Amino acid sequence: MNLTTMKRLLAGIVVFTAVQTAVGQDLIAKQAPIDRKLQAADSVAMVLMLEVEDEIDNLYKSWDNSSTHCYSRADVPDSLEIDLRGFSMPTTSRKVTSGFGYRPRFRRMHKGIDVKVQTGDTIYAAFDGKVRIVRYERRGYGKYVVLRHENGLETIYAHLSKYLCDVNEDVKAGQPIGLGGNTGRSFGSHLHFETRVMGEAINPAFLFDFANQDVTGDTYMFRKQKADTYFTGPGTKNNVASAGKRYYKVRKGDSLSRISSRTGTSVAQLCKINRITKKTTLRPGQLLRF
Repeated sequence: MNLTTMKRLLAGIVVFTAVQTAVGQDLIAKQAPIDRKLQAADSVAMVLMLEVEDEIDNLYKSWDNSSTHCYSRADVPDSLEIDLRGFSMPTTSRKVTSGFGYRPRFRRMHKGIDVKVQTGDTIYAAFDGKVRIVRYERRGYGKYVVLRHENGLETIYAHLSKYLCDVNEDVKAGQPIGLGGNTGRSFGSHLHFETRVMGEAINPAFLFDFANQDVTGDTYMFRKQKADTYFTGPGTKNNVASAGKRYYKVRKGDSLSRISSRTGTSVAQLCKINRITKKTTLRPGQLLRF
């Protein structure tokens, strides 16, 4: 290789290197706004997450081991997004024997759901949290446990035969906290399970699908109910009609009894409001008033 050829080769390498450097710089320059946008998006997500955590941290201003229902309704937030990820089903049982809603027989609200369990069956913490109440109530819950969770919920597990946790103990989702039983005001062994935000009862079926052993979604948006939302009995001012129109979207495999359990409305009321009968075939996607 002569001197002229070597000079041309070196010149070519220099030009190629310069071009590659320029192209690289252009790519970096073009990528920079995208990186800034991603960083901005991450920052917004982080701020929103911190705001949610602050909201939950500020929700409960006290820690009371003496009273189960110790909250003022005036302090209940208008809305709260509840994270349902990291859950555990309270029991492996899939059979709901009594839904959330008004009970004509007892003339009072049933502010939880009853799940069939046998005495001695293990009951689990639904989410990470801390034990606030461990107590016996002869004419009510029987042996029961109240947990406060990091997502803003409090859950109640009643009619237990035995406690497997202590007051002020930190618990993890899926940790055994008691054994199923038939204590207190109970007519057969079962788990009475409640979900609440600052004492405000939420139908557990809106959060937990016991038949499929799953939650209903990643999150649930809690909204404070008006005083007349719950059906409190025939002939009273606080009836379901005065609470406004609410709708349930029929899912594949749904039955009227299952929808009744989920909405806290009797099958008879569902039929009357929607002008259907118990033999009506339900279609997935169909909207039913309740």
